[in-house]
Amino acid sequence: MLNLPQSFPSTESQQRVTASGQSRSKVALKPGHSLLDWIRLTKSGRDLTGLKGRLVEVTDDELKKHNSRNDCWTCIRGMVYNISAYMDFHPGGEAELMRAAGIDSTDLFDQVHRWVNYESMLKECLVGRMASNPNPVIQEKAEKMESTHLNGLSIPQPTTHEPLAAPLPTKDHRPRYDWFQTDDALNIIVYTKRKIPSCGCAVVDLQDDTLRVEMLLGKMSYLLHWRLFSEVQEYVDVQTAHSVGKVQVSLRKSVKVKWPQVGQPLEHHDSFIQCKDRGLFYRKCVLVSKTEVTHNTQVFCFQLPTVSCVQVPVGRHIYLKTSVQGTDVVKPYTPVDQTLMSPIQSSAEKGSYIHLMIKVYPDGVLSPHIANLPTGASLSIGGPEGSFTLRILREVTHLYLLAAGTGFTPMARLIRLALQDFNLIKKTKLMFFNRQERDILWRSQLDELCTKEKRFQVEYVLSEHIDSWEGRKGRLDDQKLHDFLERPENSKCLVCVCGPNGFTELAVQLIRKLGFSEEEIHAFLG
Repeated sequence: MLNLPQSFPSTESQQRVTASGQSRSKVALKPGHSLLDWIRLTKSGRDLTGLKGRLVEVTDDELKKHNSRNDCWTCIRGMVYNISAYMDFHPGGEAELMRAAGIDSTDLFDQVHRWVNYESMLKECLVGRMASNPNPVIQEKAEKMESTHLNGLSIPQPTTHEPLAAPLPTKDHRPRYDWFQTDDALNIIVYTKRKIPSCGCAVVDLQDDTLRVEMLLGKMSYLLHWRLFSEVQEYVDVQTAHSVGKVQVSLRKSVKVKWPQVGQPLEHHDSFIQCKDRGLFYRKCVLVSKTEVTHNTQVFCFQLPTVSCVQVPVGRHIYLKTSVQGTDVVKPYTPVDQTLMSPIQSSAEKGSYIHLMIKVYPDGVLSPHIANLPTGASLSIGGPEGSFTLRILREVTHLYLLAAGTGFTPMARLIRLALQDFNLIKKTKLMFFNRQERDILWRSQLDELCTKEKRFQVEYVLSEHIDSWEGRKGRLDDQKLHDFLERPENSKCLVCVCGPNGFTELAVQLIRKLGFSEEEIHAFLG
């Protein structure tokens, strides 16, 4: 299913997300209006609120008055910001930002930029807090209660009930858990009630005395969350039985003694909700190596702490967060494996390392910062996030991948998955667009894979080429796609697209023209 979002991340981002809504391309920012320039402006001492440092309480009526280009306030999670000065710095353009003018834009923000640390970016724009308005439903109930108290006597009232939730289906697909212990170990077993892909689905974090165990199951998240009964050592071990859908998390107790319970349940414990409705969780990771891929792209390897295990499902992304000039900067990136054809279980699937293929933009904010980090430096990694699920690969016989530049990153693990785990896929073909020959990522590995795997083919397309180049030339057009997208009889096809926004939108339009349905197209957007 193709879903185009309401907004895209910056050109430096490698986010591959699908979300509901209409597509919106970024605008070209004026010189001197990058994210780094915005950070400099917020630290210049200039009054960005128009209130000379005062914080005020804002009513609904007052918020509505500030709805123009040069006087634009918006509310996010109860806090009001004057975003007038940010208009020329917003990658989505003024028109997109004006959608939030004079209103509570929390829902709009969450649809588009849930991962952005707006508190840090807009802290110098803070006007104040929204005035608390009495909830009319609560107020009505309070008034009724007051009227029933006569001479100090409480008169019972008829009980009102909320509408009952829809009954569960006959077969309960909700995961469940159990636990057992020895004197020196605690073991938690999650039964997912479905087969787990080889790439894994477990995300486990132990911070202080709090344990968080999450299973990413398609579009759903199953979460276990405790404050542990007693102290444990800084170590977690995760073992997965893929075919039966069982995950075991093991902890070592600091003191050899039997526990009466795992611990105190915390927020959202034993919940099974949509992934998009859960909060982001960050953990500190250490940069352990950098490997050059091309003249401007490297693979950065980050080691997770021993108290964390993060198995990133194929097609999902994570978030890097670090402080640049005193401001938190967050960007999404899609992990890759250490190589195109890793061992049967890679370090990423074990959850101990995360490899990111990042193009370094000289005028970027985060990528130069990461490129200049010494090994041993740390930053925060959040997620995983994303809506891609392996369900769409069921019954697919022909998988077509269109990638431009670093849009190759989600394709790398998808190729490996298709060749190793989906025997029904008879052919996987990649058309890879780049400017110059030196820009082709992992070319030698792709060529080697072609010679080893009869089910895999790759075509390179260059927009800037030398005369001796014998491959395809030019940009994406309908003729190239017509030649590339075969549809054999009795086949089931899936076309995945990833690249710059303009490339992705054009590709989707051309694929539709060739008669492919929405269910046969998946766009990793960003």
